[in-house]
Amino acid sequence: MDTGMNRRDFLKYSVATGVLIAAGEGMINRVLADDLLTVSEVDKLTIWVLVDNFYDTNTADTKITKRFRSKPGKSIHAEHGLSYYVETVVGGKVSTCMFDYGLDPLGVLGNIALLGLDIGKTNAFGLSHGHWDHYLGALSILKQNQSRIAAGTPFYVGEEAFHHRYSLRPNTNEASDRGQLVKEDIEKLGLKVVELKKPAQIIPGAYFTGNIERLTSYEKISASSQIKRGEKLEQDDFRGEQALFFNVRGKGLVVISGCAHAGIVNTVKQAQKVAGMDKLHAVMGGFHLTNAKPEVIQNTVADIKAMKPAHIVPAHCSGFETMVAFRKEMPDAFTLNTAGTKYTFGA
Repeated sequence: MDTGMNRRDFLKYSVATGVLIAAGEGMINRVLADDLLTVSEVDKLTIWVLVDNFYDTNTADTKITKRFRSKPGKSIHAEHGLSYYVETVVGGKVSTCMFDYGLDPLGVLGNIALLGLDIGKTNAFGLSHGHWDHYLGALSILKQNQSRIAAGTPFYVGEEAFHHRYSLRPNTNEASDRGQLVKEDIEKLGLKVVELKKPAQIIPGAYFTGNIERLTSYEKISASSQIKRGEKLEQDDFRGEQALFFNVRGKGLVVISGCAHAGIVNTVKQAQKVAGMDKLHAVMGGFHLTNAKPEVIQNTVADIKAMKPAHIVPAHCSGFETMVAFRKEMPDAFTLNTAGTKYTFGA
C-alpha cells in the first residue's frame, strides 16, 4: 500500500472514525497485532560491507556502489562472515552503527582501517543473531576501540542472542559446538546491552525488525541448527534473529539481513509491516539458501521479484545457485556483492 493512504495512516484514520468496528473482527485483530512504530525517513543511507565471503578488486562499480581497489600491500580480507557499518543522515544529523562483526577480528579490523572508518565514533552496535560468523569479531573490535567508544553506548541484540549454539553433523547425532557470545563480556567493555523482541530504532532512521513473523510455507529452518535452552539441546528456531531496515526518502525501504534464517521473504514482509509501507527499494545480505532445494530458491526469487525492489544484493550465506537465479530473473536489479563495498542510497 504505497500510493495514497499508507497502512499506518489508514489505521489512524480507521480508529478515529470507527471504521474498524464495521470492518470486522479479522481486521481488528490484524491492527492490534501491528507494531505501530513511527519510522523516520532517511535523507541519505550509506552501508559499508566490512567483510563478506567474496572479494574481487576488478568487479565493476554500479550506480549505488564504490568498491575498494587493491594496491600493493593493501587488499581487502574476505571470509565466511558478515559485517556492516551503517551511516544515516536524518534532518542533517549524521548517525552511525555497526551491525554484525564477522569471523576473523584481525581481518575485519584491517578492512575497517583500509576503508578509513572510525569505530570509536559509533553511536550504537547491533547483532543479528548468535552465530560465530557474525559475533566472533565483536570483542576484539570493541576492545581495540574501547577508549574512544562512549560509555553506555547501546549494544542491541534479539532474543536468545547469548545462548550456546550447536550444529548437528550430517547423518549423525553428533553436535558440533558453534560457541556463544557472553553478555557480561560486552558489558565489561562499557557497553549497555539492550535485548529486544519488538521493533525499535537503534539510531535515527535505522530500525531493528523485532522478532520476525513466519508467513511463507517454504522458508523452513534446518533441523541441524541447535540451541541450548537450560540443559537441553533443541532445534533452533531463531526466534530472536533481527534484520535492519530504513525508509529512504523518495525511494522506499532498504532491508539488510544477517543470515535471514527466518527467510528473506519473511524478513522483508516484517520490515514492511513495521514500517507501514510496501514500497521496497533494496534488499541485501545473507539469504541462508546455500544448498537449498531448487524449488525453495525459485519460490524465494519469485516472491522477491514480485515486490519489485530496485536493487537485490544477495551475500554471505545466500549460495551460488541463489545468486545465479536472482541474476537471471532480475538482471537490472542484481548487484554482485564484494567485501569492502560502499553502498549509497538517497541524496
